[in-house]
Amino acid sequence: MTINDAVAKRTIALLKAKNITQYRLERDSGIVHGNMDRILNGQSKTVTLTTVYKLARGFGMSVFEFLDDDVFRSDELEID
Repeated sequence: MTINDAVAKRTIALLKAKNITQYRLERDSGIVHGNMDRILNGQSKTVTLTTVYKLARGFGMSVFEFLDDDVFRSDELEID
């Protein structure tokens, strides 16, 4: 799993857990619809720290809270 896949997986899990729509997350994070679709569908190959910050802000959490998940601790996470 790539970092981009992990961000997508975490985002989808938070959308479900917090009962937030993709539209609301786009609005609250400032990420435009097309970019959000590419992130969630795993088509984005360059999820930046800025994007992670915006996603966290959209969920009302810190970047640390967003990244505090087992998906980012996996030994199978590709970091190359």
